[in-house]
Amino acid sequence: MLIYNSLARDKESIQPLEDNHIRMYTCGPTVYNFAHIGNFRAYTFEDILRRTLLFNGYRVTQVMNLTDVDDKTIRGALAAGVSLNEFTHPFIKAFFEDLTKLNIQKAEFYPSATGHVPEMIALIEKLFERGLAYRSEDGSVYFNVANFEGYGKLSRLDRANLRAGARVAQDEYEKENYGDFALWKGWDASDGDVMWDSPWGRGRPGWHLECSAMSIKYLGETFDLHTGGIDNLFPHHENEIAQAEGATGKPFVRYWMHCAHLRVNGEKMSKSLGNFFTLRDLLGQGWSGREIRYVLINGHYRQPLNFTFTALEAARAALARIDGCVEALTELASGAETGTAPDAIAKALNDFTKAVNDDLGMPEAFAALFALVRESNSLVQQKKLSAEAAAAILEVFDRMDTVLGLVRFGNADNTGAIPAEVELLLKERAAVRAAKDWAGSDRIREQLASMGWEVRDSKDGPKVRKVT
Repeated sequence: MLIYNSLARDKESIQPLEDNHIRMYTCGPTVYNFAHIGNFRAYTFEDILRRTLLFNGYRVTQVMNLTDVDDKTIRGALAAGVSLNEFTHPFIKAFFEDLTKLNIQKAEFYPSATGHVPEMIALIEKLFERGLAYRSEDGSVYFNVANFEGYGKLSRLDRANLRAGARVAQDEYEKENYGDFALWKGWDASDGDVMWDSPWGRGRPGWHLECSAMSIKYLGETFDLHTGGIDNLFPHHENEIAQAEGATGKPFVRYWMHCAHLRVNGEKMSKSLGNFFTLRDLLGQGWSGREIRYVLINGHYRQPLNFTFTALEAARAALARIDGCVEALTELASGAETGTAPDAIAKALNDFTKAVNDDLGMPEAFAALFALVRESNSLVQQKKLSAEAAAAILEVFDRMDTVLGLVRFGNADNTGAIPAEVELLLKERAAVRAAKDWAGSDRIREQLASMGWEVRDSKDGPKVRKVT
């Protein structure tokens, strides 16, 4: 399996430190608001990565942090007049609900920053021992970038232009502001009651510190894979490396992967442009989590993704094609034992495997998926499929779906309790069909369709499903 390693600036074959076990850290949400679709571009990329590793037989231990203390969460809590925990809890709950809506697999660990302050203090103490940390006059602690020889290796910073003695106190900043960054922020009035005791006085950790401390705790001092959005590469990931390697003297991460930005209608997402959407905004407009997932994963992760409503409409149509094909195969297979899939079907799976194993080549993977749909539909229409062969093709769909998370997720999206009024109409339709009143049967079918329910007649009786 090849991946593009941001550290090497090249594709490399991933080789885990421990046989068949990938230890992976993925940067999670800052829980000061509902996550937006730009965030979920990164989280769906990481989900496809995780699923592809599992597809290849690796065991995966994934850690995703929850940033519940930083400049933004503190400002939000103070503005709302509540404690930090009261402020962040609803957004953490919403985040996990959104993961489910998008069929994103759960990580093994979701450590919160506030739950790991002792580990962060211990890491700072190691940096002091190694001459890489110093205390400022306001009680804050900074990392001395000039004293760490490897600083800038991920982002390719020109060390000759490092600003000796320049300090950056805020959690997030632009590349042109690089300098010594805050490990610990001495308390001031803007922090309200958010503070912890430390050897340097009361205060709270800097944002960058949490990921170094928590990844080491859960994955070890050196682990396999770290991911995030390209905007995290500098300063966040560069600072993570400095903190971890500065404290342990060991290589921190072997492979780094970064996804490109998401744009909406060709423009940077912005509230002022009216193109800023949370997942909940889109669900409220009638789009399904399945359709949104389709758009978010249908592109190469290292290329900017343009999110449009036209793309959502195309996703709806494409998913209907997939559903129609799978339903026809399911009806034909009718519980048969799995046989041998035709050669064209085997080629589609081979093409799919080759695509996802070449740095998560999702455009090519989708091409293989729809080649499977076309071949399957053709064989069904020509009545060239046995029940056993249809069952074998369904297994190929399921194999692809272990990576895509779309095919069976679609079924889950469209199932559930059938409303009483729909049940009554189905019974009425069965009665008129028994009386051979075909016009009445069609009338009820159309009535159900207007209510968002599709009826398909099969040899086993009518099948009904919810459609959008």
